This record gives sequence, C-alpha cells and structure tokens, in this order.
Amino acid sequence: MGSRRDYYNDPQAPEANSLKPGASALVVDELGRVLMQRRGDSGNWSLPGGIMEVGETLSECAVRETREETGLDIEITGLLGIYTAPQHVIAYADGEVRQEFAVIYYGRVTGGTVTVSHESTAVEFLTLDELESLPVHPTVRLRLRHHAEHRGTPYLG
Repeated sequence: MGSRRDYYNDPQAPEANSLKPGASALVVDELGRVLMQRRGDSGNWSLPGGIMEVGETLSECAVRETREETGLDIEITGLLGIYTAPQHVIAYADGEVRQEFAVIYYGRVTGGTVTVSHESTAVEFLTLDELESLPVHPTVRLRLRHHAEHRGTPYLG
C-alpha cells in the first residue's frame, strides 16, 4: 500500500534517523466502542492521530488530527500513555526512518459528524472484540490492551 512501512521488534528494520512528537486520541462512545480509522497507506485500523505542529500543544494536536481524520470534535479527558519504543520504527518512501514517539490521550466526542478523510478508507466505532479479527498493528493492539485493562495510571514507555 504505500508510502510507509512499520517495523516492530524486527532485526531487519532500518536504523532510525528521525524523532517527531505525535499524538493520538482513544475516543470511546457510550457503548464502549473505540473510534478507529482504516489507514489508506497500510490498510491497518488505527487510532486517529498525527505529528505535532509548531504553535500547538500535543493535546491540541490530538484534537486537530481527530477532527481532520474522522470529522469529529473531541475534548481531551485523560492520558492512556506515552509510547516511545525504539524497537518501533516507521520507514517512509523519502528515506525518513522515524522512531515511535506517541502520546495517547483519552478523548470524548463533543460534536461533528463521522467523515472519512483522504488519509483513511473507513472511520468507525468498533468494539474490542470486533478489532480482534481486523488488521491492527501490534503497537496499536498494545494501546487497546492497556485501555481494556482499565489501568489506574498512564503507561510510561
């Protein structure tokens, strides 16, 4: 599919040459389903999110990216965790190899309408059981597992 390839615990992975702060939102509806988007570049289901821009906070990044990628407005309600595993790198077609640096916030929908963006092929609220049989990257599965564990404190990794 395309412009990026994720490597996780892969001895064949290229060496990282970049580090950029990113944020994602784990948004749960009233039925306990998680807001997910199917990425256009990999086909995997993922949390909405992206890279922080100059002039915004990381939580503002999560809100902006969720709006851009799903059409929904959210407010941040908490912190799932900080994910900075050096064994997760993302290689891009332009030669950038980025080490994971993602802060995952909890969010709640405040408005908007579910809309598919140019970056995704589908946006849906899905149950954790439904996600078991869908293509989801192992690092996103880890985040979903941490959510399912109802941790009292954020994951710090």
